[in-house]
Amino acid sequence: MKIEVWSDYVCPFCYIGKRELEKAIENTGFKGKIDVEFKAYQLDPTSPAESDESMYTALARKFGSSEEQAKAQTEGIAARAKEVGLHYDFDKMTPANTFKAHRLSKFAGEHGFEKEMTERLLKAYFEEGMKIGNTDVLVSLAKEVGLEEAAVRDLLTDDQFATEVLADIQQAREIGVQGVPFFVLNEKYAVSGAQPTSVFEQAIKQVAEEEGLRPGLKMMGSGESGVCKDGQCEL
Repeated sequence: MKIEVWSDYVCPFCYIGKRELEKAIENTGFKGKIDVEFKAYQLDPTSPAESDESMYTALARKFGSSEEQAKAQTEGIAARAKEVGLHYDFDKMTPANTFKAHRLSKFAGEHGFEKEMTERLLKAYFEEGMKIGNTDVLVSLAKEVGLEEAAVRDLLTDDQFATEVLADIQQAREIGVQGVPFFVLNEKYAVSGAQPTSVFEQAIKQVAEEEGLRPGLKMMGSGESGVCKDGQCEL
């Protein structure tokens, strides 16, 4: 089964939705049998690469509210994030342009680190307040997941993988994506938003039933005591 996920690294519900999907995959027993592919999307392509403006000021300006109202709004989002084990720190967050981060993710995918890079970028922004539009920050994060510094710096000072990022965004327009996160299962069903785990479970089971897929076995007990294999028995 394939699940395509359109998301942006400054979208708070994208990280929450990622966790809900992961829980659903685990709960349904399809871990290791589902290929999750992340697709690029930009909520605000005009945003500067990095800014020192507080998130509360930015949100107040965007929605025409007070900073106090903006802060109250983020408190609700942070509470929702905490339900899935995430600890958002809006006090540290600042606006950022995510185009470089998306290019980095595409590059990481070419080297087998897409999942690790996606998770690291989201954690860096929402829990650590890092400036993910900054080249040096991105290079540091890429090194953490196992990518080569020189290659990453070359990537970020050039326009490599820009075409791939723009293609994801264009594809989103073509299939009618108007907000993220947006999940497409086997090019047949779509789930919009950070839905509860149960919604993802239902969607996964529906596709699995139609495709004749069976979940993996759930192991009971722990350890391998009392097992014979390869001519040896563990007593």
